[in-house]
Amino acid sequence: MQDTAFIIFQTLLPAFIVGTIAYYFLYAFMKNEEKRRRFITVRESQGKTLPTRMAAYERLVLFLERIKPTSLVVRTKSGNKSKEDYEQLLISAIEQEFEHNIAQQIYVSEECWNVIRAAKNTTIQTIRQASMTDKVTTADGLRQVILNDTMDKRSPSSTAISFLKSEVNDLF
Repeated sequence: MQDTAFIIFQTLLPAFIVGTIAYYFLYAFMKNEEKRRRFITVRESQGKTLPTRMAAYERLVLFLERIKPTSLVVRTKSGNKSKEDYEQLLISAIEQEFEHNIAQQIYVSEECWNVIRAAKNTTIQTIRQASMTDKVTTADGLRQVILNDTMDKRSPSSTAISFLKSEVNDLF
């Protein structure tokens, strides 16, 4: 009886070892094949999506350039408006530009989109703070204060553009 059990054990042990080794190699092969297929799919999709992503980055840089206080004030004439009306006109121009580019967030990282939103909100806050100054009484006065304030320091848009450039550089 003991001999029979020993013979069965001798027969089954090599079969078990061969089966385990075959399972390991088959599992490793299937895992490697899945990674290869995923790599090929990603590489093919990048060729198609990269131009779209680059266009999104270009549009966002254009948006940030358009909401720079100096560009915005030069492009938006004050006319015969009061300072409150001019302030609202500038803020609505920023909001309108933002709404035109809101779909671009799909193509950039969440961090990048947050930087862009922060630049927009900071620019709006800069305009509001300039309007609250006691020495500003007219729309032309508001324009002058905004231009003078932004000449001395870096605009939020410039910081956001730098971030966009670094993110684009990470793509390559």
